[in-house]
Amino acid sequence: MTEHSTVTLETATAVPLPDAQTVTEVEHYTDSLFRFRVTRPASMRFRSGEFVMIGLMGDPHPETGKQKHLLRAYSIASPAWDDTLQFYSIKVDNGPLTSRLQHIKVGDQVILKPKSVGTLVHDALTPANRIWFFSTGTGIAPFASLLREPETYERFDQVILTHTCRDVADLKFGKELIAETKTDILVGEEAQQKLHYYPTTTRETSKKMGRITSLLEDGSLLVDLGVTDFNATNDRAMVCGSIGLNTDIKRILENYGLREGANSDPGDYVIEKAFVG
Repeated sequence: MTEHSTVTLETATAVPLPDAQTVTEVEHYTDSLFRFRVTRPASMRFRSGEFVMIGLMGDPHPETGKQKHLLRAYSIASPAWDDTLQFYSIKVDNGPLTSRLQHIKVGDQVILKPKSVGTLVHDALTPANRIWFFSTGTGIAPFASLLREPETYERFDQVILTHTCRDVADLKFGKELIAETKTDILVGEEAQQKLHYYPTTTRETSKKMGRITSLLEDGSLLVDLGVTDFNATNDRAMVCGSIGLNTDIKRILENYGLREGANSDPGDYVIEKAFVG
């Protein structure tokens, strides 16, 4: 694993690019996970939980010399009120984008298309008592936005974040997120009363082992949290993770009677289909 490190912006000397924003902070957690912050366009508006396209300029074409944008959908891991934009990413050595993105430094520039979209927004859910945020890996990113969004605590009496990773070190971003949220000037007081964190690992031994789908299906998750009334009346859910997680959680939730929602037709749960990781 790489050394845990944080770098913040002091100066920015890069030549401006179209749709470019400047990197203000970079933190590496492991050999496969890192987060970074960039400046936010003054005119950009988004709803907590949405994603944008970000990336870098590709290599020049060997014949034409033209460069294409290497772009990928990234959930914004900071709330809508934040002055900067945070992102949480995997590192893929042979990935077209992340093989290069993982090496960005403070002062570098990344391309950001400011149009935001997504299904993990409050507008896509009907009211209820409890909200579940089911995440694996970097799928926790949109919930990092929603956990620091005041509307989350205005709408729900109980907020539960589950985060499943292979190894204990992969949970560090989530643990820091929970600590920061509970001391946040806007939502900290309510988060201390309403927010519950449920981390699990699937490979390295930890306090709680197992896939979240298995723990939900066999009832262990509900027992651990003291939930005895999980149903379509009381519960709403958002899901962000691998395709396998999305498929399994969808089946489990619908067996409990929950109906999938959308921006145009609010329901009981929503899944971020743009995320793969």
